[in-house]
Amino acid sequence: MTATQPSEIRAIELYDNAGKDFVEAQRWHGVVDKNLADWEAEWMPELQRRLKLLNQQNVERRFWPQSRHWDWRAKLKDIEKRLANQSFALVCNGMTQAMMTVDTTKRARLEGQQTQHLVYVDYLEAAPWNRGDIAGDPPRYRGCGTELILAAVELSITEGFKGRVGLHSLPQANRFYANRCGMTDLGQDKTYENLRYFEITLEQAQVFIGKGKGA
Repeated sequence: MTATQPSEIRAIELYDNAGKDFVEAQRWHGVVDKNLADWEAEWMPELQRRLKLLNQQNVERRFWPQSRHWDWRAKLKDIEKRLANQSFALVCNGMTQAMMTVDTTKRARLEGQQTQHLVYVDYLEAAPWNRGDIAGDPPRYRGCGTELILAAVELSITEGFKGRVGLHSLPQANRFYANRCGMTDLGQDKTYENLRYFEITLEQAQVFIGKGKGA
């Protein structure tokens, strides 16, 4: 059963594109019922509306959001009894803006940190209105992906993994992880749907933390 309250709430800021300024938000340690209710009642209808626009504009399906089939309720149910899996959500103005799940049992692949423990990002997704790859208005809030990767880095440090984080990226997010997050691209993983695999080292994590907010 999904929890009703997060284990920790941390104050953060997201960039409001409409107001051209940073606004108060929260990072919840633990995706809870409220977040899943927002996903079902707000995210899904908005996603369907935007997919309809893409279809009307004759946009090829390969350019549609590659996470459109994700079922967050199923994902949380799958990990709820696993101590090695944790989740995070971003909330702003009473609405869930992004969610992420991570696994702390995976090992690093990058030379120099091979076989060392890291925090592996299983899934990370922003609400449809915060994404620039879906038809519709410009993103409402910027910084969702950055804040969640920062949460993964901080968890890695807390767990004694020295900031090491790894993930497989959907193609539409490759540039974000390579350029914004400064992660190392280890190329396509033939054992994982040919998705590109990225890792971040302690040094890269420190640079990423120092970049600040708002991307």
